[in-house]
Amino acid sequence: MVKGTYANETGRALEKRVANLLDSYGFKTISEREYNKNPEKHGSEVLLTNVKYLNIYGQPGKSEFMLCSRKYNMQLRIECKWQQSSGSVDEKYPYLLLNCVEAMPEKEVIIIVDGGGARKGAVAWLKNNAKTVKNKNIRVINFEKFKDWTRYAFREDNVEKII
Repeated sequence: MVKGTYANETGRALEKRVANLLDSYGFKTISEREYNKNPEKHGSEVLLTNVKYLNIYGQPGKSEFMLCSRKYNMQLRIECKWQQSSGSVDEKYPYLLLNCVEAMPEKEVIIIVDGGGARKGAVAWLKNNAKTVKNKNIRVINFEKFKDWTRYAFREDNVEKII
């Protein structure tokens, strides 16, 4: 299997894990395009896929997910970045962060970074720089920490309190 093909497949596996986890909390996974045809049909607890935005170059960009919840008063963009071995994913972290800050309209963003293959210092750089952003809450976590976040975020006693 070609290296890029394998990376794409493992990246999709991370996205599937995210979708399955959020499905277990009652979120319906649907493409943004399909949802926008008839939002009322799909309810108020949805995980949108392939969510569009205009990137920092003014060109179309897409995020993996947008978590929308009326119950938890939440609109949260989720980016998934998988890097299992050396490659260029971690070289794109500055571009990703700048898009989160300047181009994505949501005030809450979670960047799930996993795979263990990012070069030394890359994830730490992303985490440290995300913490310095003043007008948004950008979390950089791995999938295990994301599972912890969901357990906290979707507790019934947290309705209206989180984010």
